[in-house]
Amino acid sequence: MGGNLNSKTLPHGRGSAKRQAVLLMAALIAFSPATQNVQAQLSAPTAPGPSERWRNKPIASWTEGDALQVLERSPWAKMTVAGIARRQTEDERRAGGNMGQPTGVGYDGIDDRRVRPVLPQSVFLPAPAAPSKAQVIRLLVRWESALPVQAAELKRGEGQPPTLSDEGYEIAVYGVPFTDAKGDPLTLARFFNESAFLKRQGKPDVKPRRVEAFELEHSVVVVYLFPYSAEISKRDGVVEFSALIGRLQVSQTFNVEEMQFQGKLEL
Repeated sequence: MGGNLNSKTLPHGRGSAKRQAVLLMAALIAFSPATQNVQAQLSAPTAPGPSERWRNKPIASWTEGDALQVLERSPWAKMTVAGIARRQTEDERRAGGNMGQPTGVGYDGIDDRRVRPVLPQSVFLPAPAAPSKAQVIRLLVRWESALPVQAAELKRGEGQPPTLSDEGYEIAVYGVPFTDAKGDPLTLARFFNESAFLKRQGKPDVKPRRVEAFELEHSVVVVYLFPYSAEISKRDGVVEFSALIGRLQVSQTFNVEEMQFQGKLEL
């Protein structure tokens, strides 16, 4: 569910040359016989299922299909259906000191259709047609900072969102409906910091250091940067990403134990 980043967002972000150089070096190292022997030893006890053959391959040997799987259906990438908060009434907006309905990322492109039952007019008539369905918005939540994700993007020629910094755990939400709102990535996502968290059992919730939004060809990607000081480890078990993007409610869990590649935790 990726997409080509809108060219007008590119000048805002940092260049990707450094990140691509790191990934290319990793790919070259993966070709060496010594590295492949180590990888085989690390992965021998737990053979992957048919859908995760990429786990035991050097990055340089990944196919397009392997890369796509890592980007869309892997421990670092999960599809979820967003909850849609109801639109505030005009009275509620005025009570909060606001006028009119909010617009922008997370508000535009979201309708208010609700499924209403259709009752039969007579027991002797055929059942009425099923009511139209409410809007369903599917989102892809992905750990952009994980090495396997970066390598897969490089393999498929997909650019990462040009965020101001990559010093932290970077989580991107793809598939947010397109908006005509104008502004730089920080401005487009200026209200999202306070309603996003990484949650772990028995530990304080972690808030993002920065949130940015970028236009793709037909949608928007919102990128959250969480501090490394959170020190996520395998002992955490499960990490939940929770965010409110305008009216879109996003919640997705990740099994930290599964987010390992070639014997190393990759976040």
